[in-house]
Amino acid sequence: MTAFTGSWNYPTRVLVGPGRIADLPAACDQAGIRRPLLVTDPGLKDSAIVARALDLLKSAGREAAVFADVKGNPTNANVEAGVAAYRAAGADGVIAFGGGSGLDVGKLVAFMVGQSRPIWDFEDVGDWWTRADADKIAPIVAVPTTAGTGSEVGRAAVVTNEETHEKKIIFHPKLLPAVVISDPELTVGLPPKLTAWTGFDALAHCLEAFSAPGFHPMADGIAVNGARLVKIYLPRAVADGTDIEARANMLAAASMGAAAFQKGLGAIHSMSHPIGALYDTHHGLTNGVVMPYVFLANRPAIEERFGHLARSFEIAGGFDGFIDWVLRFRQELHVPHSLGELGVGEDRIDELAEKAERDPSTGGNPLPFKAADFARLFRAAIRGDLDAARS
Repeated sequence: MTAFTGSWNYPTRVLVGPGRIADLPAACDQAGIRRPLLVTDPGLKDSAIVARALDLLKSAGREAAVFADVKGNPTNANVEAGVAAYRAAGADGVIAFGGGSGLDVGKLVAFMVGQSRPIWDFEDVGDWWTRADADKIAPIVAVPTTAGTGSEVGRAAVVTNEETHEKKIIFHPKLLPAVVISDPELTVGLPPKLTAWTGFDALAHCLEAFSAPGFHPMADGIAVNGARLVKIYLPRAVADGTDIEARANMLAAASMGAAAFQKGLGAIHSMSHPIGALYDTHHGLTNGVVMPYVFLANRPAIEERFGHLARSFEIAGGFDGFIDWVLRFRQELHVPHSLGELGVGEDRIDELAEKAERDPSTGGNPLPFKAADFARLFRAAIRGDLDAARS
């Protein structure tokens, strides 16, 4: 087990290894949290791992309040309710505990509790983050229980605007948690299906960051190795949830994807965000479904890069060989081939396409996609027609 135990400070303090949840009280000390609000989701609220975390805190003299009114695709109402719970508990910091939804809502509660402006004023647009009162952002300790979003090492969080049915990215440098506990034992109980879906989120982050235009060799290096870890360890984690080596490496891959996508994301996320907002689909699953359609549409801009990637992954056939691997990988892990299989219909293609064009992730796509391009891609992905996605 010692091979998967340690700590590093990139991009924040990360405590890594089986059993590291025992360091939760010390992590709160480091973050300056005496009265934590533990934010999680309903599925984890009564779980053994949350009970263990609360017992550790209580033994260290900290009575933590718990907030779990968090949807799988979190909304602004979830954040507002969390802020009310924080104030009612007299909390002085947040433990964001869970998958992407729990982590994002926890971070946003810590962010919004001291702000006087609406959450939408801090969307990841230009320098809007400077509108926030940084001194009133509460400290955060993050404890991921899935290996997907990497939100534990991110400076942003995603939330759905209930009025417009759009996912928005809220950004501030102080949304980056002060301490992360990356304990693979906390992910052991994740079912195979959710293990696969969250793993595809990590893969999408790595591959989109690698695809994004611009010169950022550090992000590229992290993205390539993160994707390599997913290729090796996700099938193992799905096949045997108690494989601690696979679970530890998948947690690392998730954090690597989030660190890498500071370079940018792209049309995979531009498409997944409105689908999730309108159809309430799982984000990682949706990323996995649309992934090959987006890569095929971006081929003119990424073919050479993906050829290098294929060689480094020992995949024959260059770009085409890499796409074939993605398709086989999806099939092996039971990710559907089409959006139609997720219940997405063609009747809302125009709406989806317009929202995708406006999504902040679109700016990082290797090619400049407009609504008409997204409409073509949505139609291809709904029908499962890869040829229709090709540029």
